[in-house]
Amino acid sequence: MTPDVPSLTPTPDIRLVQNNFYPAYSVTLDWQLLGDGSLDDTQALQTAVAVALGTDALADVDDVLPDPDSTDRLGWWGDMDAAAIWNGWPIGTKLWLLRRSAILGPGSKLGATQAWANDYICAALQPFVDRKICSSFRLLSLRVDKQRIDVLIHIYRGPKTALQLQYQVLWQGIR
Repeated sequence: MTPDVPSLTPTPDIRLVQNNFYPAYSVTLDWQLLGDGSLDDTQALQTAVAVALGTDALADVDDVLPDPDSTDRLGWWGDMDAAAIWNGWPIGTKLWLLRRSAILGPGSKLGATQAWANDYICAALQPFVDRKICSSFRLLSLRVDKQRIDVLIHIYRGPKTALQLQYQVLWQGIR
């Protein structure tokens, strides 16, 4: 009789779903439960992307922070030794830097806010390609009104069907 050997196959993380109980200006996620009360462990890639885009990345020292009276560069404490401990990478996006920004067009001296948002999203998703979690991604962003940019992301996993994810980014201007 052979002893039980634990599986070395990685299992997906828990499934996160958007919780609509809070005001429209905030996005909260909660664990998805199955009918038997256990955690749903499907849709690991969608969950990982939601975490990457919903987590505030550490701002660089030379980044302009949205609050001129703050020196908090945010970021997640778990990023500190992630590479050394578990071959991880800094998660999150710098979209939070645009929190109090006006949505500027391409002719702006500072550049288009939509282009900044695209760059921040691409930087947050590129580690998925680098580590072969997905084969590529494509995003399409659209300014839908004075205070909102919507982003549609297609994530490709080799020959498998592309995952289509939609994220809405809100800006509240200083009034």
